[in-house]
Amino acid sequence: VQVFGGGDYSMRVWLDPQKLAARNLTAGDVVAAIREQNVQVAAGQLGAPPSPGTQFQIALNAAGRLTDEQQFRDIIVKTGDDAQVVRLGDIARVELGAQAYGVRSLLDNKPSLAIPVFQSPGANALELSGRVRKTMEELKKNFPEGMDYGILYDPTQFVQQSIDAVLHTLLEAIALVVLVVILFLQTWRASLIPLIAVPVSVVGTFAVLLAFGFSINTLSLFGLVLAIGIVVDDAIVVVENVERHIAEGLSPLEATKAAMSEVSRPIIAITLVLVAVFGPVAFVSGLTGEFYRQFALTIAISTVISAFNSLTLSPALAAVLLKPHGAKPDLLMRAMNRLLGRFFKRFNTGFARAGDGYSRALGITMRHGAVALAIYGGLILLTWFGFNSVPAGFIPAMDKQYLVAVAQLPPAASLDRTEAVTRRIAEIALKQPGVAHAVEFAGMSVNGFTQSSSASLIFFPLDDFSQRTSKALSGPAIAAALNQKMASIQDAFVIVVTPPPVIGLGTLGGFKLQVEDRADAGPQALFAALSQALGKAYQNPALGGAFSTYQINVPQLNVDVDRVKAKRENVRLSDVFETLQVYLGSLYVNDFNRFGRTYQVVAQADAPFRSQLDDVMPLKTRNAAGEMVPLGSVINVSRSFGPDVVQRYNAYTSADINGGPAPGYSSGQAQAAMAKILDETLPRGMSYEWTDLAYQQLASGNTGLLVFPLCVLFVFLVLAAQYESLSLPLAIILIVPMCLLPAVTALKLDHGDNNIFTQIGLLVLVGLACKNAILIVEFAKHLQEEHGRDARTAVLEAAHLRLRPILMTSMAFVMGVVPLTLATGAGAEVRHALGVTVFAGMIGVTGFGLLLTPVFYVFVRRASRHVEADAARHTDADSPGHLPAPEPLHD
Repeated sequence: VQVFGGGDYSMRVWLDPQKLAARNLTAGDVVAAIREQNVQVAAGQLGAPPSPGTQFQIALNAAGRLTDEQQFRDIIVKTGDDAQVVRLGDIARVELGAQAYGVRSLLDNKPSLAIPVFQSPGANALELSGRVRKTMEELKKNFPEGMDYGILYDPTQFVQQSIDAVLHTLLEAIALVVLVVILFLQTWRASLIPLIAVPVSVVGTFAVLLAFGFSINTLSLFGLVLAIGIVVDDAIVVVENVERHIAEGLSPLEATKAAMSEVSRPIIAITLVLVAVFGPVAFVSGLTGEFYRQFALTIAISTVISAFNSLTLSPALAAVLLKPHGAKPDLLMRAMNRLLGRFFKRFNTGFARAGDGYSRALGITMRHGAVALAIYGGLILLTWFGFNSVPAGFIPAMDKQYLVAVAQLPPAASLDRTEAVTRRIAEIALKQPGVAHAVEFAGMSVNGFTQSSSASLIFFPLDDFSQRTSKALSGPAIAAALNQKMASIQDAFVIVVTPPPVIGLGTLGGFKLQVEDRADAGPQALFAALSQALGKAYQNPALGGAFSTYQINVPQLNVDVDRVKAKRENVRLSDVFETLQVYLGSLYVNDFNRFGRTYQVVAQADAPFRSQLDDVMPLKTRNAAGEMVPLGSVINVSRSFGPDVVQRYNAYTSADINGGPAPGYSSGQAQAAMAKILDETLPRGMSYEWTDLAYQQLASGNTGLLVFPLCVLFVFLVLAAQYESLSLPLAIILIVPMCLLPAVTALKLDHGDNNIFTQIGLLVLVGLACKNAILIVEFAKHLQEEHGRDARTAVLEAAHLRLRPILMTSMAFVMGVVPLTLATGAGAEVRHALGVTVFAGMIGVTGFGLLLTPVFYVFVRRASRHVEADAARHTDADSPGHLPAPEPLHD
């Protein structure tokens, strides 16, 4: 917990140098008098042991440490021969003030006290927020009349709103999945079985996450939204297959047994594939791994639970709930037929025609397999170019419900002047629609929250998302509008930026880096290199709002003590420095007690005696002979310029650069552009290092590019173990690249970038692409091995039989992610990035998979047969029965 604009109390002793000099007193005399007469005393006891024969033991109390202003005013600083007494109140103004005055806190241009509360590592933010609110309500009971408090920004509200939005999305996804299930199965009994899988999987996932110590947060809920369309898939496959067997005349029990003998292996294979996709992701390290891990574990856990449910509960429900073919419909079924029967009939007719069209299209594709493979190769090449054209990102910039303004006045501007500019900035911002408040800190620099009289930092909490529904009232749009209006302020450089998407990774959004003077070339050289780099950054179209808080032209006064003169005047150097420190810099003297606590006593010259250079020279100290000597006789003051703050980063003197991408560019493009500029402009001995969010993005590197092929490899190995073959898994794996092209195309059209959440979406698509392919390949393999079909006939029949469950499961997933693509409110940027990727990718890979998977299957089967035949011929040639006859022996 920190306090800005207030802080601890302090007994401020404001000295009058002229009155001290008139009484032949120095600042050191005052400090010594305070330390002598404001002391903590333990007077002792009467009769304390050992004291034989003593009847009583009595404590002695002595008033040593002072407590109020009047007691300090009564401190005796000097007594004269004529019994004249000089007290502290005669030469100083004493008041109970603040320990520091370097930062002024304002709320909507009114004086205020700002108390930011920071979360400790490992603490639960929502729980902490509740405790803070409860504590403040308790403290409010003791507030003086007319005093109140308000919580202007609470990041947990964003978290809670994000969770609420995801829960709303989850409910929407469930509703859409319900409609898809009813549309295809068309009986309430059959529809009920997949729908039961949703609460079973969700509750089971929560239970497992709790057992492993994970919390329910936006990331795990995102995973559940994606999992909704996955957990019903297995149950849909079971029910659809049972319904097909019932339509062929089997009883529900017999149909269930027959169906499970056909779909058990595909369900197990699909589950293993999805676990293989997300299992390795859980072990990715770094910040990227933290995002991946929540998704991976949530989807993997829900998938395993769904598979167990589909192999146990779903068959049991199917055998009990489903009715034999031709059975009399019940009351609810008759109501459904009356309301939706005509629609279902038209849908079935249309679906039958679509199925026939698919069979014809598939037949054409199979007859021209070589052309299909050539087109497949062209699509992979197109995918490669498309993927490289999508700009790299990291975490999407989010509307965090507040903005940050940075103001930098000319060097050495006074705090009063800075406050005036800060008030103008707040006045402009409060007139902007969407801005709720202005929390202003005049005298605070964004660079490390250090004090700087010429800088200010202003936070603008925005209205609730429910009041900012239009795009013009989004955080970035408001920031752009404010930047245009702030250009009218001529007294300062002002920029309004969005905050970082992850709390704790910096104060400002965009990127931040440190330019390091590794050769110790000095402030001038560092500033020159910095200015040259910023000059090119302003001209780069990929960069927007690059700036630095580093300044070297801050006016300074150098005090040089003439040691020869000091010796001639019999003035000790320590007395000279003490006089300067006490009068101009303030000096902590000792402590005093007030309100049950201990605070500091601080001495300093009063404001009228330390406002200009002419006030320095008349200050006086005492020489060894007891004479008062003005400092002007022993010091020389010269003017110079230099940095107001010397910052070090990794032990090197450094200067910061803050910036971000221009509209239409990604964070990766902005970083690459800035890195190129620095590589070209920085002289020898100068280097740079990224920090905050940019460092995390650089550290993550090509994690997504490495994880994707690794997951595909794991899937291949799992399928190879499942089918005990290295060739058959290829018929499934070859469809995986086809999920990239539609996803990349959607990202390009949506002006998105390749960030963490799009990469997570692509991993989800790997598992789903394999799922559809497994349904075709598994049934084709079954028809070949059990019924003696050739590869082409088997795969055509399998594709026709599996068309309905493939479209059902794919449409259920697609409809489940529709709410993500249309997301609004808190965290909408993340949900939208994820939704667009999986929505487009799933539609594309379903279409490509239905046409290309049979081609891959026939190609792989034929290639495998040729390889086996060649191996058999080589084996026969090398067998003992085919060895050449031995030549006869000769003497």
